[in-house]
Amino acid sequence: MTPGLWTLLLVLSLGMVLRAPIGFTMLLSGVAYLATTRQDMGLMAEQVLNGMYNSYVLLAVPLFILAANLMNAGTVSERIFDFCRILVGRMRGGLAQVDILVSVVFSGMSGSAIADAAGPGLVTIKQMLKKPEYSPGFAGAVVVASATIGPIIPPSIPLVIYALVSGTSVGALFLGGLLPGLLMAVVLMIAVHIIATRRHMPRDEPVPLKDWPSVLWRGALPLSLPVVLLGGIYSGAFTPTEAAAVAALHALVLAGLVYRALSWRSLGGVVLESTRSSAVITLIIAGAFMLNYAFTAEGVPQALAQWVAGQSLSQVAFLLMVNVVFLVLGCFLDTAVMLLVFVPMLLPAVKAVGVDLVHFGVLIVVNMMVGLITPPFGMLLFVTNALTQIPIKDMLREGWPFLLMLLGLLLLLTLFPQIVLWLPQSMGYGLP
Repeated sequence: MTPGLWTLLLVLSLGMVLRAPIGFTMLLSGVAYLATTRQDMGLMAEQVLNGMYNSYVLLAVPLFILAANLMNAGTVSERIFDFCRILVGRMRGGLAQVDILVSVVFSGMSGSAIADAAGPGLVTIKQMLKKPEYSPGFAGAVVVASATIGPIIPPSIPLVIYALVSGTSVGALFLGGLLPGLLMAVVLMIAVHIIATRRHMPRDEPVPLKDWPSVLWRGALPLSLPVVLLGGIYSGAFTPTEAAAVAALHALVLAGLVYRALSWRSLGGVVLESTRSSAVITLIIAGAFMLNYAFTAEGVPQALAQWVAGQSLSQVAFLLMVNVVFLVLGCFLDTAVMLLVFVPMLLPAVKAVGVDLVHFGVLIVVNMMVGLITPPFGMLLFVTNALTQIPIKDMLREGWPFLLMLLGLLLLLTLFPQIVLWLPQSMGYGLP
């Protein structure tokens, strides 16, 4: 630990304790490191600009954010909700089951857990709170847990960021996340069924058969987006970055022209909010490039790789150790910070142990999604609380069965890499 590294960590920790904006804290930590090590301050601009302008895949992030916000603003959430009611509404605890299926569908459009909770999640909470059998805590817990599916099923903003820092194929990561995302939905639906059966929760009211054609048609167009995106990527029609632009255009056409649910004023608000969210992420990424330079210059990733090699850890033991560390970090740190700062430090060790980068990427993103629903700083808990005023303690009390199911699935993904790798390998990933 050199004085420069001590200074960087001190400034970074102080900024987090004071709850300063994390992007500014990371950049300030980089400045403090350069000042302590007497290096040219121009290195900061060089590292940030080289990282930003050499990353074509980074363009996908603001475009996927725009697509998700357009979907939320254009009554798409309500249409998907009605569509999913026909499919699973008659199950025990029907509205909760509908919410999970809605999250699966919406995840194929947005790639963001926050967008899922703020859009479709808000719709289903309002419906559940109309029935006394659904407590506010349970309704909030279901929405918070199901929103974690959003960044796993493609497209996925965290997987795009992981591809940026690891150099892994975005297409392979998207395929790798598909089956784990569906399994997340399955285990959550099992948990809802068990709870609903014990509490005698109602089945949703049936949709009249005469209304089925119109409801199915209303939901068919939004459902076409995942098909277009994945079909275009894996047929070679466009790259994953170009797919983000297609997603934004698709959402704009649906919300503005087909459904006529988007005025010029609301479109301006959507663009402004998307710009604001993109700027926050971009600032964090800029700070991460500077921190990564400092850690690399100090030899931290190489030292970590040597330490792991010296422990003679198996792949499973290494992944279990990483899971525990990231589950703890997820209680306190933002997903973007862990992806951009801690993951690059681990990559040399990951390669030294022989863990596949696609498996590691999907596993670590699933781990981080669990962090979004764990106290004290679970972001999804705060977002849902702000939108619905449901107390966080009530969501935590009702949410522990969902948390246990997700942790069990995380262990399963750790022990059986083929759950992640089977689909990418079937499509040619890793083959000469």
